Amino acid sequence: MLLLRWRTATLRLCTRRLYTFGLCAAIAGALFVDEARSQETRNPEPFYKGKRLTLLINFAAGGPTDVEGRVFAKHLAKHIGGQIIVQNMDGAGGVVGATYLGEVAPKDGTVAGYLSGTSWIYVSEPERFRVDFKSYEFVAYQPGTTVHFVRTDVAPGIKEPADIVKAKGLIAGGLSIDTSKDLRLRLGLDMLGVPYQYVTGYRSSPPARLALQRGEINMFSESPPSYRSIVEPQLVKTGQAIPVWWDEVKDPPPPQKQMEGLSIPSFPQLHKRVKGTLPSGKLWDAYNTLFNINSTLQRLIALPPGAPHAAYEALRAGIERLNNDKDFAAEALKVIEFVPDYPTGPDMSQRVRDMMVATPEMRAFVNDYMRNVPKK
Repeated sequence: MLLLRWRTATLRLCTRRLYTFGLCAAIAGALFVDEARSQETRNPEPFYKGKRLTLLINFAAGGPTDVEGRVFAKHLAKHIGGQIIVQNMDGAGGVVGATYLGEVAPKDGTVAGYLSGTSWIYVSEPERFRVDFKSYEFVAYQPGTTVHFVRTDVAPGIKEPADIVKAKGLIAGGLSIDTSKDLRLRLGLDMLGVPYQYVTGYRSSPPARLALQRGEINMFSESPPSYRSIVEPQLVKTGQAIPVWWDEVKDPPPPQKQMEGLSIPSFPQLHKRVKGTLPSGKLWDAYNTLFNINSTLQRLIALPPGAPHAAYEALRAGIERLNNDKDFAAEALKVIEFVPDYPTGPDMSQRVRDMMVATPEMRAFVNDYMRNVPKK
């Protein structure tokens, strides 16, 4: 507004012949150029206009991260002015895709990660990342939880969550010994005093889920997107499996959008029901640490280190709009039965880095526990 008033006043002076014609033309031209530059600054060309963004998901198709990430990608595209394609890169509990993003992927903003389960693995063993994970550019995150479920035909028969303490010959399946959800499954069973065998090595949820259906394992864990869309309709409602608990550390549990409408006890509630007290001790401290790092940062939307700031800002602004997108909310409710919310902001990278910490003592304790895998 001040620029417009000054330009108008200057042009009036020119018409009163206070300046020569040539000088007036030069001043007027400069003013219009400055105004155009000001408009360009206020309304920059979208970074992704005419470009294609690859969204790298670090787990296989059909798993919870993939189900959720594809809904995210579909609706984010319209908010960044470009195209988005999804690429799955699974393996090593999500480490393969996460490290590829930092080591190999282009750093020009055309590849971003939709990463799950990576935070604790980094805190536990940062040396596995040749490119420091904390140097990635974190645009947004989504907190979440995990639902642990078991086959109903485990002896002597599992009819309700509290029956898990009676289980005989339980075989718990997982992705890798260092995966946070596998560790929380094991910690939960140990705190409940349930003997079990742990079988790992499934690259993603779909093959582990198939192994459970075949009876090769009889307990597994998935986050709510695939639990709601696949496990509940195919396994729970058919009577083949029953949910036992979901991961939470507070009692009573705070409101959790992902768990709305599901009548499943949180772990503290289940522990109190079968043991008479809330959980405590070193195993519970470890469970808390894992939950606070990996469940808080269950999903991370990240760019590789050194990505252009313009790409970061474009993604951040797009995610802010996505959080208020009614079409996204409607499809999310239809597909995964809850609406994800992605906290974001200009300082998100630093905020995420500050959350990925654990004391040396707790890190050592969990790493020792991780390697002490029960065989029978």
